[in-house]
Amino acid sequence: MHGPADPTAAGHAEPKRLMPHALVMMLLIITAAVALTYLVPSGSYERTKAGLVVPGTFKVIPKELGAALVTPKKSTATVAYPASPVSILTSIPAGMVKAAPLIVLILFIGGMFGILEETGALNAGVDRLVVATGGNVRIVVPAVMVVIACGSTFLGLISEYLVLIPMMVLLAERLGYNALFGVAIVTIAAKIGYLTSVTNPLALVVAQPLVGVPTFSGAGFRAATFVLFLPIGIWYLLRAAPTLRSEQGAPVLQAQHDLTERHIAILLTLTLAVAGLILGVQKLEWGNPELAAMFVALALALALIGGIGSRPAAQAFLKGMQSMMLAAVLVGLASAVEIVLKDSLVLDSIIAGLTSTVEGKTPVLVSQIMMGIQLIIDVLIPSTSGKAAITMPILGPIGQLAGVSGQVTVQAFLFGNGLMNTVTPTSGMLLAYLAAGKVNYGTWIRFILPLVAILSVLCLIALAILVGMSA
Repeated sequence: MHGPADPTAAGHAEPKRLMPHALVMMLLIITAAVALTYLVPSGSYERTKAGLVVPGTFKVIPKELGAALVTPKKSTATVAYPASPVSILTSIPAGMVKAAPLIVLILFIGGMFGILEETGALNAGVDRLVVATGGNVRIVVPAVMVVIACGSTFLGLISEYLVLIPMMVLLAERLGYNALFGVAIVTIAAKIGYLTSVTNPLALVVAQPLVGVPTFSGAGFRAATFVLFLPIGIWYLLRAAPTLRSEQGAPVLQAQHDLTERHIAILLTLTLAVAGLILGVQKLEWGNPELAAMFVALALALALIGGIGSRPAAQAFLKGMQSMMLAAVLVGLASAVEIVLKDSLVLDSIIAGLTSTVEGKTPVLVSQIMMGIQLIIDVLIPSTSGKAAITMPILGPIGQLAGVSGQVTVQAFLFGNGLMNTVTPTSGMLLAYLAAGKVNYGTWIRFILPLVAILSVLCLIALAILVGMSA
């Protein structure tokens, strides 16, 4: 298989883009979600005090189609209303408010990176790395991807990697490649880490107890998939590398920036901050607000160590925030889609309809259909923990009746979640990655779809093997 071509590669003229701008695309998706609320019957499951779905309690709720055409109306337990056309616009600020903690985090990451760039330490550090490795992409890229993937599969890191995107784009530039190559280094590694989730707490702590299996059990099988899938991802990117050359086309093997003592102190501080970030998330249960505050503190520390004056530092921080504005807005728009479907009570209906497709099938086929269901639901609910809380209580009992163990149900969830999050336009974090690297969504899809297809086939085979092991 030949590596996917990139229209921005050297020697190729930029073709007319068929994909709309990311903002326009998200508006179209929100509009489609509003239209869906008129086509899909409304209904809901009963939920526990913890917000978990109670299996077997789905009921259809009568819907008044014309009542909300002009004035938005709120659905109740006895009558549902489709989303008003006005919701195409009103859901946007609602989505921004819902995603506000993540949006602030993204902006502050951008601000911190703006100051880091102002110090010159990152450019000097990347120069030294490229010179030390002789610009050998087959040494640098696998080493970086293994570290990133381990963070995702063992610790559940994903949004934290947004800060790495500008760094990897810069590294790709020094190695003689374009921005897509830099974004792919992070995204492929992080998404494969999430796809396999050996001990990913964000996925497993929620999903496994809901189907009655011990938390973190089955790690051996997931580790085997990690060991198999990650080399495939690395191979895919390296095989595509010749088509992703930048205009310069060759690595810069001479250091363009002096690595001063201030630079070394800044890079050490950055390394300690990353370690502190992991500690805060894993041990201190930090959320997005705490992480955002940490990046502000880090920005101040970098400015002080770098000897940047208050005015230049403030300007650099704002410039960095501005570079992340598109990513932040896209996260809010992605949240708007889920709000539209939830408020019109059609999300539960879609889930109920999908889960009914597994009844009466063989265990292997049930496991594979479950993965397909998770692929579809991931478009509507990109949140890993949120999707687990809704789908696991429903699919767990259905799987047991079909002879599918809880461990297999969780594996189908992980595979479906990881695969679709690599391509879905409703994944705010994927869009944030692409926006931070200034990579067009259509360009990303054309590049990544062959890898997703390969991994999808392997996931289906892995599920069949796991069903046999569990029998």
